[in-house]
Amino acid sequence: MKRLFSATAAFNSVFRALRHRNYRLFFIGNGISLVGTWMQQIAMSWLIYRLTSSVFLLGIMGFVAMFPGFLLVPIAGVLADRWKRRHIIFFTQGLAMLQALMLALLVLTDTIAPWHIISLSAFLSMIDAFDITARQAFVVDTIEKREDLGNAIALNSAMFNGARLLGPSLAGMLIATVGEGICFLMNSISYLAVIITLMLIHIEPAKREGGQAEIFQGIREGLVYAFRFLPMRYILLLMGLVCLMGMPYSIMMPAFARDILYGGPSTLGFLMAAAGCGALIGAFYLASRRSILGLGKILPLAAAVSGSGIIAFSLSRSLGLSLLLLMVVGAGMMVQFASSNTILQTIVDDDKRGRVMSFFTMAWMGTAPLGSLMAGGLAGLIGVPHTLAIGGFACILGALFYARQLPLLRSIVHPLYAKRGIVSGQQPKI
Repeated sequence: MKRLFSATAAFNSVFRALRHRNYRLFFIGNGISLVGTWMQQIAMSWLIYRLTSSVFLLGIMGFVAMFPGFLLVPIAGVLADRWKRRHIIFFTQGLAMLQALMLALLVLTDTIAPWHIISLSAFLSMIDAFDITARQAFVVDTIEKREDLGNAIALNSAMFNGARLLGPSLAGMLIATVGEGICFLMNSISYLAVIITLMLIHIEPAKREGGQAEIFQGIREGLVYAFRFLPMRYILLLMGLVCLMGMPYSIMMPAFARDILYGGPSTLGFLMAAAGCGALIGAFYLASRRSILGLGKILPLAAAVSGSGIIAFSLSRSLGLSLLLLMVVGAGMMVQFASSNTILQTIVDDDKRGRVMSFFTMAWMGTAPLGSLMAGGLAGLIGVPHTLAIGGFACILGALFYARQLPLLRSIVHPLYAKRGIVSGQQPKI
């Protein structure tokens, strides 16, 4: 009986943010939708590689899937601080549903061409600029108790990576049996889950001030605020480096699955699901933590772990070993990204939250596509394994640089955490 009570208490602690009704609804809607999103991502990568057999075009697709949105993210951040975030998400989810439906129709009518995939990827990237920024900031609106914010962000990561585990596996099976078009169709339908749950959420909106004429002034204020504050600057820089050099491993997966491991779409699905499984484990680890203290120390360690995992994965020629190593990579990247998100959300001022989270989005939405483009070109010259190894080494170097700055960052954050009641007089282990 005592063990049962302890297990129940542990379960309630890990999932404590779900006690908030608004967050619970948002969690469910996003969880369903993200399964479809991952199915579409796998289907698009496999489709472009099936049509062209070009690793360079894989890199191009990775570039256009993010870079157009990167250019719009600063504007999205200002609007997320001034408009109702729920209304922004309504609009963006509707447009994303339309994009997925267009892909489904093109594939199911056998009229799809590579330029369709690339152009629709660019369209979705522009939608995501506003959607991701608004959703990052909206999470805070759904939590009544700020002490549960870290747990909510960790559970969001668990939800994201649970979908990352399920979506690619389903996509691999569907592509092998009925083709990519059904994956796109199912993703289109999945957006209804977010739209319906948003309609059920009741939040007293915060007052937003400022007009469109002040957008560029707002961007400048946000940039000065984020990059003059050293903890924010170093977190964003480490995030950007890992996304630039480490994240391209995922866009290279179709080539690795087919040409290195000699598999098909099911192999690709298993590889992506393995990374998602590792990330899910990392997310539950963070959700089990009762305090945000110590996350700053975890950041460089997680970056180094993911970099080491990428290097080892580049050397693997066994499916079983590759799956195990991708779990390590997924766990490292998820812990770093979610910890970065949590620290930023706890040190940012409320009136600048949307803009700072837009820079968080830019850190991967701008660098990851550049990394994909660079990796696609480099892989054509030196091969996929060597390209991945170079990226892994860069992640480790970035982690070592950040670790050297940690004592300085702790001394800067301590007064802020003390003021907000997160710590008392002791030096915080950020």
